[in-house]
Amino acid sequence: MDAEVALAWVDTLIVANTGEGLNTLQKHILQQVWQGRKYPEIAAYCGYTEGHVKDVGSQLWRVLSQALGEKINKINCRAVLERCLHTSKENRGNQHATAFLISASFDKGSWGDLHAKQNFVGRTEAIAHLDRLVSSGSQAIVIQGEGGLGKTTLAQQYLHKNFEFEVVLELLVAKETQNLTSAERVVEEWLKQDLQEEPGLEFGVTLGRLKRQLQTRRIGVLIDNLEPALDRQGRLIASHRNYVELFRILTDPQVQSITLITSRDRLCEPSLNVEHYRLPGLDLAAWQHYYSYRQVALDSQTLQQMHQAYGGNAKVMGILYGAIQADFNGDAIAYWQENHADPLAVTDLKNLIASQFHRLQTLDLPAYRLLCRLGCYRYQDVAKIPTQGVLDLLWDVPTQQQRQIIVALRDRCLIEFQQGEYWLHPAIRTEAIARLRASDEWIVANCKAAEFWTNSVPTIETAKDALQALEAYYHYIEVSDFDSAGRVILRSRNNQWGQFLPLGGTLYRMGLIQPVLGAIAQLIQNLPSHPCVGELYNILGDLYWTAGKIHTAIECQEKTIDLTTQLLQPLEFSQGDRYKFYYLKMLEVDSLLSIGLYNIDLWELEIAAALFQQVIDLAQNTTHHRWAEKASACLALVNSYLGAYQTASNLAEPIYASIVSDLNKQSGSFAYFVQILGQTYVNLGNKEKAQEMFSRSLADAEKSHYLQIKAKTLNGIAQSDRQQFLFKKALIKHVEAIEILDKIGAKCDLAEAYFQLGLTHAKMKDIENSQLNYERSLDLFAQMNAPQQVEKVLRSQKNI
Repeated sequence: MDAEVALAWVDTLIVANTGEGLNTLQKHILQQVWQGRKYPEIAAYCGYTEGHVKDVGSQLWRVLSQALGEKINKINCRAVLERCLHTSKENRGNQHATAFLISASFDKGSWGDLHAKQNFVGRTEAIAHLDRLVSSGSQAIVIQGEGGLGKTTLAQQYLHKNFEFEVVLELLVAKETQNLTSAERVVEEWLKQDLQEEPGLEFGVTLGRLKRQLQTRRIGVLIDNLEPALDRQGRLIASHRNYVELFRILTDPQVQSITLITSRDRLCEPSLNVEHYRLPGLDLAAWQHYYSYRQVALDSQTLQQMHQAYGGNAKVMGILYGAIQADFNGDAIAYWQENHADPLAVTDLKNLIASQFHRLQTLDLPAYRLLCRLGCYRYQDVAKIPTQGVLDLLWDVPTQQQRQIIVALRDRCLIEFQQGEYWLHPAIRTEAIARLRASDEWIVANCKAAEFWTNSVPTIETAKDALQALEAYYHYIEVSDFDSAGRVILRSRNNQWGQFLPLGGTLYRMGLIQPVLGAIAQLIQNLPSHPCVGELYNILGDLYWTAGKIHTAIECQEKTIDLTTQLLQPLEFSQGDRYKFYYLKMLEVDSLLSIGLYNIDLWELEIAAALFQQVIDLAQNTTHHRWAEKASACLALVNSYLGAYQTASNLAEPIYASIVSDLNKQSGSFAYFVQILGQTYVNLGNKEKAQEMFSRSLADAEKSHYLQIKAKTLNGIAQSDRQQFLFKKALIKHVEAIEILDKIGAKCDLAEAYFQLGLTHAKMKDIENSQLNYERSLDLFAQMNAPQQVEKVLRSQKNI
């Protein structure tokens, strides 16, 4: 069997188990052993000491033994590999092992091309970036990144394939600090074995001879895995300061060499002129190419989830391939279904991440603590943490030292950052949160994070603001502090509609129903007798209303009224807490107003009218007069539906005058009721005032991104267009409204929108589409248990 064919197969095997292919020396050792050479001969051939070749060979045999499940050494290497390769070919037919053999046979000896085709994927931009740095005059480049990104593979590929170097000098820095080779010995080996020149008796003389070689010859230098030689500040450790002198030679402007250094940590020697390149993870296309080449079937969703979970890490990509092959018979989808909840399920992955944490804990304890604390953030709805959110986790560190610790994590590539925002890769966070939970800092870290989120959002202008404020809730829930979690939901802020509303109410108005629905339901379960429960039920009612669960919504508001009545009784004749009295009375009238609105959607118009009148009686000419105005607008609408047009007009006109008056400065906070007034004028046949109200509510809705008001307004405009026989314009508005309502899950409004679209098609004599939309409306109203609405739609169907 040809040595190059075997070499290609072994490289594939190593990639599958470690994520990286054979390095240059390992390749030479395997080739020479295959030909029966002994270590002294191999050392002479490769230009290394015999001891170093034995060390690298021993490591190679260990990796091969683990990959093949049987003991391999220099003596039995060829026999075992030939047998395994022959068996693999028979068992797998034309699968990936045979494909690699065929590739190798096309160009025997072109190992680099074969390696690139099989393993070196997705680094076109990285190569281009290195080219740009070199073209701009950079002589030494530190390729930096966390473990497993493929830094070494990139450096080797770049030096061996992109330049015609006479020779490439390599230094594989020991994994452990205590095993570091001295700079003196490294330079001696390079001169004697690679450059055929005798070193000097003194290190300065030896460096001078190396410098002359670098000045007169085209030489590439690879220094791999530098971080064991660096201290916590990123400087060369005291016992190996001579490396500074070596690097000074490598970066001298007079030399024509290119030096690539790979390191997890940043090199921070002020006297050295080096460029740093933060190597990103492989992109999704590279992962797809890798697995496709190995004939692993993966749907796009599974591949995307795997890629995201590990940040495109190259080594992980190979480790996953090995686990998929060994434990799931090549079924990647089954593997991910089993292990997606635990990104570190594979032992090799866990060890890869844990080793980085162990090293940081030993080298820089404050940075280690911060990394673990950062695990408490969720990185979900808010994917990146502002700098202040990181600083707030350094509560036990003097202010002047805090940013140094953040920089330490950045320099070690253990935290991602961009434009003042930070985040952890999912696999790093999994290990960080596990260590944080096991420490005594779990509760305090979550509380500090919650305080940061709360303080970071003084006003809510966007959905991003609202979700950011909600993050505090999740941190308090993690530590079972339900009281504080409830305060997060009920904390009032100024919002984009000019209102001072609790966070829960603002989230609902923004269409973010599910997050706050789940939050409030959990709080009510854990705070059954808390004073805030009444307000929670008030918000929950509106949420259920929007979702189409109207009867449940009514029950929530009735609970609010019952709870507030109980709390109001001892305050009726007290002059003590006036604000508390105002607040509880506001909840009472607001809940009555809400139940009235709910009954409109049930088409229980008489019940709704009675409730609105009750609100007017309670709130008129009091500190809650604003609710009386809202109820008057709603009562006008109900009367317009009931055919009491004069009563409706009498109620609507004062509200209309208030809205158009220059004295009215709060149209944004009143926008929901402005569109109700517009609907009233549609029913009254006053298209001018209807259009005026709809224009105001639509402008406010678009300005504040209040999607529900926008959709209801569009639906009202469509009705007005229908009255004027502007059917094409009406259909456009209907469709736009339906799309918005379907997107935000506003089932009540969606049912009405389908009904109105059915009416428009009916007026156009388009019977088929009219019936189709009536049926959609009927289905939704039936789900809502709204028999009067069902009867309304059925009457319209009969009149077609």
